[in-house]
Amino acid sequence: MARHLLVPGTITPDTDRIARVPARVVGTVAEMRKRLGDAVQANEVVAILDSREVADAKSEYLTAQVQAELQTINFERQQKLLASRSASEAAFETARAAYLENRLRVDLARQKLSALGLDAAEVAAAQKRDEATPNQSTLRRYPLRAPLAGRIVERKVDVGTAVGKEGDPADLYTVADLSTVWIELSVPTLDLAQVREGARVTVTPGRTGETGRHAEGRVIFVSPFLNPDTRSARVVVTLPNPDLAWRPGTFVTAEVEIAQDAVPVRIPKAAVQTIEGRSVVFVRTAEGFEKRPVTLGRSDDEAYEVTAGLEPGAEIAVGNAFLLKAELGKADAGHDH
Repeated sequence: MARHLLVPGTITPDTDRIARVPARVVGTVAEMRKRLGDAVQANEVVAILDSREVADAKSEYLTAQVQAELQTINFERQQKLLASRSASEAAFETARAAYLENRLRVDLARQKLSALGLDAAEVAAAQKRDEATPNQSTLRRYPLRAPLAGRIVERKVDVGTAVGKEGDPADLYTVADLSTVWIELSVPTLDLAQVREGARVTVTPGRTGETGRHAEGRVIFVSPFLNPDTRSARVVVTLPNPDLAWRPGTFVTAEVEIAQDAVPVRIPKAAVQTIEGRSVVFVRTAEGFEKRPVTLGRSDDEAYEVTAGLEPGAEIAVGNAFLLKAELGKADAGHDH
């Protein structure tokens, strides 16, 4: 038999599944591609910034790349001339130093792009496309991507907003994946020792636990610290939320399983009927079913303990037992006549 602890709680987002889309560079919002409530995929472009900082970093890399290509050609030429004794050692060393210096500049420029979240190969490919379309330039454009899949739950800026500097908005969007949510419980000190990580939790809406909709979760964290004001500890339950019906901020009642007691015989509550003030079950026999008085002991949400009247292994009617009770009532009525 399962024993439970009844605790109020509040649904919150899973902090591992909520993320912000930060303005990583100084610039101006050029495009906002998502509206509040829109679904997004991980790494999907959700906004575009116009940034001089980005343009400078891209230009520095592209310039260093061109210079490196020229110095590579010169270095290889001097190497061939030296081999054929047509060039001096000094000219070769000068070309080699220039070649190495420019390779270093390319590496530094690439690292600067990487620090801004830009890929050097994509920057070079975009530049080639820009050369084919002179009226369009991507040099100042900086794409912002969603860090995870989910929905836009907060939009903080509009097109034309300056971002990145001190005092400017730090984020453009908040993205949340609510397919799993958390439940924050405050468990009193006296009950805390009974709560274990991994324990099964049944959740129902409302502070007192309304009948109807419910779901099952698991305890994933029991805080080792107490809240000095409430003298309770924070307990976190993870709850699957595939249909997004459990909304953050909702008050719920959580039944935390704190123990399981072994009993000789356990039967579902639906199997028990009351006839003439006595609890009975219907046991399968060769001719059908017969009623069997039983003595019930402890109970939980789903089942009763049977202390007398039924042996382990007996086959009983579990579903629709009330129909057997009704048939028995008709038979008794017939005998009365």
